[in-house]
Parts: sequence; structure tokens; C-alpha cells
Amino acid sequence: MSNSADSREEPPGGGRPRMRLRPVRLLTVAVFALAGLIFFTSFNTAKGTNIRTDASLLKLSDLIQERSHKNGQLEASNSAIREDVESLTERGGSSKADDAKLAALEKASGTKKLRGQAVSVTLMDAPPNATAKLPGYPEPQPNDLVIHQQDLQAVVNALWDGGARGIKVMDQRLISTSAVRCVGNTLILQGRVYSPPYKITAVGDPEKLKKAIAVSPQIQNYMLYVNAYGLGWKVEDDGAVTLPGYSGTVDLHYAKPVK
Repeated sequence: MSNSADSREEPPGGGRPRMRLRPVRLLTVAVFALAGLIFFTSFNTAKGTNIRTDASLLKLSDLIQERSHKNGQLEASNSAIREDVESLTERGGSSKADDAKLAALEKASGTKKLRGQAVSVTLMDAPPNATAKLPGYPEPQPNDLVIHQQDLQAVVNALWDGGARGIKVMDQRLISTSAVRCVGNTLILQGRVYSPPYKITAVGDPEKLKKAIAVSPQIQNYMLYVNAYGLGWKVEDDGAVTLPGYSGTVDLHYAKPVK
């Protein structure tokens, strides 16, 4: 009688013999069953489409860019309508006191153009293959090499602390309700999307603005990453600059309780 692993044994008590499957055969059956399950799941998910592409992500990116472009067009249209309203208001025969009060409010709200000496700050992601440039620093993680929301907020806050009369981020004027938000490595500002490098321009006393930047603890922390990993950082005197007036909506949107 053969003594191989394929031998059949007589079951206890006699009767019909039972076949014993080797572990290798059991594993093979399990692999084929799993492959069939994966194939069925992929077919059911794909529904005839190519699931190996990033088409869904590309569609989302295209949608964001499209909405950003549309928001820019709406802002331009809103700005033109606002100018028409202001022109009609000037013909209304208001008193000089009312005109002065309105001018002061417009200046404070940031809806009018502002010209003056300016300082700009530019922030940029580090190269993706950046390594530690200083001894004693660990090799960077992906988060160490990109601009974060708090970095932009630190610059904006420092410029306000330095007495900025007006600030522009990229091509948009900031007002009291503006929020600087980052999603991933993109900036979303007042409904529009931007990619680095990020440029922030402030009108005010250049020396006071640069001093406020230098003493900011948050910016000092950012500078550690600039020196260690090569994050982009540039401060420039821009001379006389005209900041655009804010052209977006001034309505406040807030959450409401569900009844």
C-alpha cells in the first residue's frame, strides 16, 4: 500500500472511505474562491467603467476649478453692480456729513481701493525630495514640506498687528469677515481656489510691518522649517501699491438649529 499523503484511510467502524484534502489543495480552493469574490465585487462596482483611473478625483478637481472660475466672474459682476449703485447714490443729493460718514465706512470695510507703500510676503512649499539641511533635525515628513493654514494666518495676523491699513491675499482684498482656509495643499478664499506660491500684500508703514513679521512667535516657528527643510519664504518692499476693493458679498452666513 502506498504511504503517500494521497492515501485514503478506512473510517472508523468500516463503511465508505472518506477523501482527505491536503492543506495545499484547501489553500488553492480558498484562493480561487477569493479571486472569484474580488472579480464579482470589481465588476459590480465598475458597472462597465474603468476603475483603475482617477477619473472621479479629476472630475472633482475640475468641478472645484469651474466653481472657482464662476465665483470670480460673479465677483466681477457684483463689483460692477456695486459701482452702479454707488453712482446712483451720489446723485441722490445726500448731505456732506452723510457722504463723509459713508466714505469712512467704505474705507473701514475694505470695499474701496487703497493705495500706499506695501510689503509682500510669499510662502511656497518645499521641494518634494527635500531633506534635513541642518544637523540634528530628523528627516522631514510630508506635512513638514507644505504650507499650512496656520502659516498663512500667522502672516496675516502679524501684518494686522503691524498696523496694516489693508491686506490682499493673492488677488483678493481681505475684510473683517474673510477666512483664510486650506484644504490639502490648496487655499480656499472667499469661494475661490489657489495653489502655492501664496503671496500676501499689505499696505502700511513698511518698517512696522516687517518688524511685526520678525517678532511673531508663529512666524519664528515657521522659519525653523524654512531653515531646516527649505520651505519658501520671501519678504519684499513693493513700493507704492494699489489694493483692490473687496468685491464679494458682505452677507453673513451662519448655522441655524434644525426644528
